[in-house]
Amino acid sequence: MGETVKVGDQDAYLARVGRAGMLLLPMITGIGEQVRAWADELAVAGITALVWDPFEGKSTDNTPREEMFPLGGQLDDDRALAQQQALLDYLVDDLGCNQVGVIGWCLGGRFALLLGARDHRLANVVAFHPTIPSEMKPNHTYDAIAEAAAITAPTLVSYPSADTMVTNADFEALQTSLQSRTTGATFTHYFPGAEHGFTDKSRHGNETNAAAYKLAWPQALAFIKTTTT
Repeated sequence: MGETVKVGDQDAYLARVGRAGMLLLPMITGIGEQVRAWADELAVAGITALVWDPFEGKSTDNTPREEMFPLGGQLDDDRALAQQQALLDYLVDDLGCNQVGVIGWCLGGRFALLLGARDHRLANVVAFHPTIPSEMKPNHTYDAIAEAAAITAPTLVSYPSADTMVTNADFEALQTSLQSRTTGATFTHYFPGAEHGFTDKSRHGNETNAAAYKLAWPQALAFIKTTTT
């Protein structure tokens, strides 16, 4: 359904249908098959979907997963956020979307929170198992937990209790930050026993992950449609 488009000097995947839009921020897989499938599913639901390419053409479609992981540690916060804001500009100015939101997974979930704190055009912020450890990684410039307090849009966060990359204490700190806001409702989903990246189909051999995804994804779709259409 979708196609690759050029936005400035970056490529992005676009599934275009209407004037409601979502910016998708992938996990370590880059613009792989699964993220494209989510974009296409959003388009079927009437939402234009535009996907950021964090790794400039590399994805699990053409690169082994183990080679993708080091790339996440090379991302620069300011450069990535500038790219994402350019894609939001494209959705609004070039495609004419009058309501836009952002959804991210893992490292993309972290960026969804950071982008939501900066760009108050957003109609929603959705973060699936965001990688937001309180002990920031060397390439992280910004503390996503603290910055989430500046988000003004309704925000939905899904967290798995068996997440080994983000502790339950860090998730509780994120909830506290989000719930300190005076603008923007906070929705939190908590999945006992599910693992980090539970939305990734490669992890659905674990029935707990598959069950969490089966429940979480329709809720996110309903949230997106409610806030953008």
